[in-house]
Amino acid sequence: MGVIRTTFTFMMGTVCGIYITQNYNVPNIRKLANTGLFMAKQVEESYRKPKKNKDDDLDQ
Repeated sequence: MGVIRTTFTFMMGTVCGIYITQNYNVPNIRKLANTGLFMAKQVEESYRKPKKNKDDDLDQ
């Protein structure tokens, strides 16, 4: 009975997910994640310490 119950639960979840996706305005999670990563990279680059030049090390 465990396999049948698990399969039934999985199939009902899949059917409900397909119904919700087709009938409601669900955001695209992949696009949302990519936008978040892009914004995080921009913030990280703007607050990053500047790199030291090799020429500065030789002068000292």
